[in-house]
Amino acid sequence: MKRWLRQRVDAVYEEVLSREISGAPTHVAVIQDGNRRYARRKGDDATDGHREGAQTTERVLEWCQDIGVEELTLYAFSTENFDRPDEENQALFDLLCEKLREFADADRVHENEVRIRVIGEVERLPERVRDAVDYAERRTRGYDRFVLNIALAYGGRSQLLEAVQGVASDVETGTLEPDAIDVETIEDRLYDQPVRDVDLIIRTGGDERTSNFLPWHANGNEAAVFFCTPYWPEFSKTDFLRGIRTYEHREESWRRTRARRAIALLGAVSDPELVEAKSIVERFRDSLPTAEQPDPDDLEGVDGGQVEELDSSGQAAD
Repeated sequence: MKRWLRQRVDAVYEEVLSREISGAPTHVAVIQDGNRRYARRKGDDATDGHREGAQTTERVLEWCQDIGVEELTLYAFSTENFDRPDEENQALFDLLCEKLREFADADRVHENEVRIRVIGEVERLPERVRDAVDYAERRTRGYDRFVLNIALAYGGRSQLLEAVQGVASDVETGTLEPDAIDVETIEDRLYDQPVRDVDLIIRTGGDERTSNFLPWHANGNEAAVFFCTPYWPEFSKTDFLRGIRTYEHREESWRRTRARRAIALLGAVSDPELVEAKSIVERFRDSLPTAEQPDPDDLEGVDGGQVEELDSSGQAAD
């Protein structure tokens, strides 16, 4: 297909996808895969691929803000990446220093009140990278409209292990009772600042795996996952919107499943369970195909005050 025709088709498809999207996930996490393979395909050095990938990162940040995403996490450097050739890593570290400082000084970052945070074993990074991390975090610390997390020297399993070890140590010293351990106990030990549950993971480059990325916040929230074949430097807005559509379809499927289960409960239980089932049906009734939607008259007979109370407390939707 001729280049101009390909561009025209992509533009039309992007417009169609934009019209189809009605909402946005709160937190998107991206595994930026394929920079090196992209560079090799072009006959360039790996550093050239990383530099072009950094331009994609800036575009994705803008796309997220355009549709209402509130938090973006980028998997920039894993703990396994330390095993790559030192020359390649040193060039990547130089690029990270450059981009962290550039982002921290960018007018659009301050105009949009973007807070930059780095998650991972930062102490393992070279001093120049640690200094750039500190600079970016200090420059944007007061913002909260949008959060940009950059995962550097990151390994999800090691993060969880460290958190569990901290809990075990506190139990052993008597500063924490076993019965007091809950979700917040682990989350407080994972990062200095809270990280929202992940709604959507996007991975470029063709591999269909999540590579130990944010296991607590993604798996626990049953995040939608979108795998695509373009290498990260080639990742387009059309690809991004397809990922958002994947999230929306997953949310619609979840609502339909909840409504169908609640309808089944209406015929099998009574009293408190019946009240909750009716509440779920009423909340998610419109997500069902028309043929499956129950008649409102069939839902009569349960005290409306009880249902309203359940809705306001959120119990019925949990």
